[in-house]
Amino acid sequence: MGLKGEAAIVGIAEWKPERRPAAPPVFTLEQWARLTREALDDAGLSPADVDGICATNIRESDSFVPSTITEYLGLEVNFAEVVDLGGASCAAMVWRAAAAIELGIANVVVIAAPSWPSPRPPNPPAGPGGWRFGASSPNFGSPQAEFDIPYGNVAQNCGYAQIAMRYGSQYGYDPEALAKIAVDQRVSANHNPAAVFHDTPISIEDVINSPMISDPLHMLEIVMPCFGGAALIVAGKEVAQRVKNRPIWITGFGERVLHKTPTYAADLLETPLLPAAESAFEMSGRTRAEVDLIDVYDCYTITVLMTIEDSGFCPRGEGQRFVREHDLSFAGDFPCNPYGGQLGFGQAGLAGGMSHITDAARQLMRRADGHQVADADVAFVTGNGGLMSEQVALILEGG
Repeated sequence: MGLKGEAAIVGIAEWKPERRPAAPPVFTLEQWARLTREALDDAGLSPADVDGICATNIRESDSFVPSTITEYLGLEVNFAEVVDLGGASCAAMVWRAAAAIELGIANVVVIAAPSWPSPRPPNPPAGPGGWRFGASSPNFGSPQAEFDIPYGNVAQNCGYAQIAMRYGSQYGYDPEALAKIAVDQRVSANHNPAAVFHDTPISIEDVINSPMISDPLHMLEIVMPCFGGAALIVAGKEVAQRVKNRPIWITGFGERVLHKTPTYAADLLETPLLPAAESAFEMSGRTRAEVDLIDVYDCYTITVLMTIEDSGFCPRGEGQRFVREHDLSFAGDFPCNPYGGQLGFGQAGLAGGMSHITDAARQLMRRADGHQVADADVAFVTGNGGLMSEQVALILEGG
């Protein structure tokens, strides 16, 4: 059971990430419209071809999200999906679009992740909600509000630091190996004109000497939030064979969701990526040795390290040795996030989770000018939501 590899990514839109946007705020719906148009133009398709959408939440509507989007874009669709898995949302939307196409529900699905600033009301309504105290669930009655916020166990830095500490306690902690992940990805970012850190190389010493944010995580091991947006077009065989770009077939996926916060993790080092990655490889029929590049969620260096291990590229606990022995840059022997990753390219909100997919597709289309992985045909991609608690794995193949 699973995908047959009969749906493909055929169009890409991605806005250059900006740390301080010069342009004025744009409503999320307008961002959806612009990104959709750009992705369709990239594929050589028209809005009339679209019969499916996958979305995340939007600011302009707390409910009826798909119909709000289709109404604004003037679309009539047979498939409409809303996914809320944090940084794993975009990868999750890709396999859902592929499944809908293979089931015959839709033929051309647009997936968008707007992350540019949107206008705010002059007098926002009072009440619970939002990301207060660095927590995603400050609402009355939520476990996070009751058991985490009062004790300061909130936000991502704290949670990932706990995971890194636990990893070090069990397997040892090599700061230079973790720093090398950031350095190798920055090499790739330095060759990508779209990256936030395009012109700022760093060394292992720079990483280790950068401010300690949450022990053992240094500033240069933590993602750079910024603004941007991205979209993809996923289409069936007939459409994929007539578009402008090389089709990138979605041949395998895996998804697993556990807890939300580390407070409720049975084991901080048992991530849901283990079964998700195994499912993706088994479904695609590919082996780890056949993968030409990996584009994996990299909010922190410890995330990349554990992802390499849990995806099966090296045994558990040997990731630090693996990183030291391999060149993870786009020109290296184990290309990891060859566009620079979120650590080098920037994390534009939910579009940060899309950037791994857009890069993998661009690499397999042979369109990654300046940071192209040679002869790339098979990519392994991950999305990560929560705190290593919502994981999606994809196998993408050019053909």
